[in-house]
Amino acid sequence: MSGNGQQRTRQHPVGTGGAKDAGDSAEQAPGLPTSGELAGGRAQPKTDKSEATRALILETAMRLFQERGYEKTTMRAIASEAGVSVGSAYYYFSAKEFLIQGFYDQMTYEHAADAKARMAHTRDFAERLQIAIGSWIDTAAPYHEFSAQFFRTAADPTSSLSPFSNESHPARATAVELFRDVLQGSELAPKLDAELVELLPDVLWLHLMVVVLYWVFDRTPDTERTREFVRRSTPWWPA
Repeated sequence: MSGNGQQRTRQHPVGTGGAKDAGDSAEQAPGLPTSGELAGGRAQPKTDKSEATRALILETAMRLFQERGYEKTTMRAIASEAGVSVGSAYYYFSAKEFLIQGFYDQMTYEHAADAKARMAHTRDFAERLQIAIGSWIDTAAPYHEFSAQFFRTAADPTSSLSPFSNESHPARATAVELFRDVLQGSELAPKLDAELVELLPDVLWLHLMVVVLYWVFDRTPDTERTREFVRRSTPWWPA
């Protein structure tokens, strides 16, 4: 959520899984652009104005998903609320599920930037790992109330919203690269076999997926149970 650099590209939160909401297929204009299009049907903004439009559509969608629920929010409603044409909405996101991909891309980028800043002061591996995962919980906090709606679809291995899908590769790669930084910026990395150093970031990302699953179902104040789980599951090695 393997291998992209930390820097975010505009080629952004996987196949074409996930059916459109009723009525959306009739709204989609034929011949959506193929050049400048991202994996999963997301168009690459070419100007500051188009980037602002894309961000507005995504922000509007997230708000409506919170207010109405994912299933009840159509692309037409998102376009209307954002003040853009339905064709424009489909230009940037060729189906509703790819708005969630855009959300994954954005949140993963924000998480990586926040985590790197927080762990800059320490080389202790356990502390860096706990900081990185805690940063994800804080970054995702505003979306916790409706996260279960997305989890139902993301849990389907054939869905484009699955964190293991091709469409999720940009966000997955950014997250794996963050965990590579967690390890390589620590005092532990030089003590490990080179093959383990190469493989461990992917394993740490899988650990984050376990935390995410725990977090989705956590209804304690400030998801304290998840935070305690992170503290208890962070490995510790003696110096």
